[in-house]
Amino acid sequence: MANVKTVIDQWSVKDLEDNSSINVLVESCTELGNNAQPGIQTMCMGHFVTFEPSIVEQWAYKAGKQDVTEYLLEDKSWMVHDDQYVKYYLVLGTPLKARITVKTRSSKPTTRDYELPFEV
Repeated sequence: MANVKTVIDQWSVKDLEDNSSINVLVESCTELGNNAQPGIQTMCMGHFVTFEPSIVEQWAYKAGKQDVTEYLLEDKSWMVHDDQYVKYYLVLGTPLKARITVKTRSSKPTTRDYELPFEV
């Protein structure tokens, strides 16, 4: 069976400093990862972050070791500047959620959560 992608959400945060925007695309996918399981894939600034059962299980384990319920995916996030960034999180709980926070120089942080279609 082929992977079927469905757009869940598409949004943008404008930066009035230079009239640019940070665009986010979130898709539901029927087959992700080595086990071809359903999950969510995000795309922002040409960078994909995939929330599929195998990697989410690893992130949940690391979150437990750090005793946090919102696990920042530091290696997937873009946090070069303090006043503009794209941060990805795994939010533990039932249901599990993917969280994306975007901030431009002229905006307040914008956060959106997406329920993951599986449990670990």
